[in-house]
Order: sequence, then C-alpha cells, then structure tokens
Amino acid sequence: MEDSDELLLPVWRANLVLLTREVGAASRLARMMTFSTSYLKLMLSGQREFGEEFARGVEAVTGLPGGWMNVPHTEDEIPPNAREAIDNERPLARFRGTAHPVRKKTVLRPPEPIFGQSAPARRIEEETLDAEAHRRQAHFRKVRDLAAQEVRRFERHLLQAPVELASMRAKVEEVIAAADLDERIQADLAGRLEQIEKHRHMLLRHVEKLQALLGQLGEGD
Repeated sequence: MEDSDELLLPVWRANLVLLTREVGAASRLARMMTFSTSYLKLMLSGQREFGEEFARGVEAVTGLPGGWMNVPHTEDEIPPNAREAIDNERPLARFRGTAHPVRKKTVLRPPEPIFGQSAPARRIEEETLDAEAHRRQAHFRKVRDLAAQEVRRFERHLLQAPVELASMRAKVEEVIAAADLDERIQADLAGRLEQIEKHRHMLLRHVEKLQALLGQLGEGD
C-alpha cells in the first residue's frame, strides 16, 4: 500500500462507517458498489484494507463531491443527494474497480541474479502476472455479481407470487364450487394448490442459500 493510502485509510474507513450507519445501508452500498455485504463489513471492521480507487468509487457511486472521503466528517455533513442515493439504492455511477490497495513500491533494489532472468525482465514478468490475476479477479467478480443480481430478481418474483397464487386459487375454487365434481377430483385439485404453495416456500429457501453462497465466493482473495 502507498504511504498516502496508509495515512488516509483511517479517514476513509471512518467516513465509510458514517455513510453506512443506518440499518441496511451497508447492504445497499455494497450492492451499489457491486460487492458482497460480508466483504464490505470486513472493510468497515478493519479486517480488510482498501485503497484510493475504492474511496473515489464510493464518491462517484453515491454522488459525493470529489475528495469528500479524504476529510473527516460528521453525520450532518453527509450531502442529501448521497444519503438519498444510498437510501434508495440508486447508484449515480458504475464502479468497475477493485477494493485492493495499491502495492507499496520497493525502495531497495534487489541484487542482480547470477543466472536466469535479469531483475528488470523478472519485474516485467511479475507485473504481467499481477495484471492477469487482477483481470481474472475482476472478471470473476463481474460474473458473480451478475449472477447474484439474477438470483435477487428471481427471489423478488417468488416474493410477489402470493398475489398471483391467491388469484389462481380463487379461480380454481370457483371451478370446484360451480361443478358437481367427484370428491376424489376435488381433493386432487385442492392438493395441487397446496403443493404449489409448499414448493414456492422450498424454492425461496434454496434461493436464499444460493444467494448466501454466491456472497461468500471470492471473500478470501
């Protein structure tokens, strides 16, 4: 991590805690930044470091003025537009960066190897490998977050289903009432309705578990 990042990290973290103090704000901001809630909470608690790229991303996504994160603030100094963006989970920009801080540059020059690659060539190769690893990580995070969005969309559909299910049940019950049906057929119709409701609850449990598993992926990076 750069020296400037080390000095500003406590201020960034304090402002991040300030922005997410309200109930549910951490989860909303995490989704706005396309991060998992658990990872953002690790950053808030000091168990994960982050760099200037992430701090600038928070400003852009929430509509905070440039450099706002670099100065200590109180709760009443949070701009209304930023508070509204977080409360309504409406990002004002798309964050495509990373939370990982920039590596601190080496001050001492390593000795030249007797055999093999020269130090400059080895450094270029290491930088290339680092860039490739970063690209793979960014791609993984992108596809993971897209999958999580689809899971949340499906979950919302399941949560809205009771209205449609109630309408369907009413129509089927009208059929049962309007016709002189055999008791076995009536029981079969009623049983199908109950099974549909039962399996909807099972689907919700599976979706919640899937969402939790997706959120845990990549947290050890």
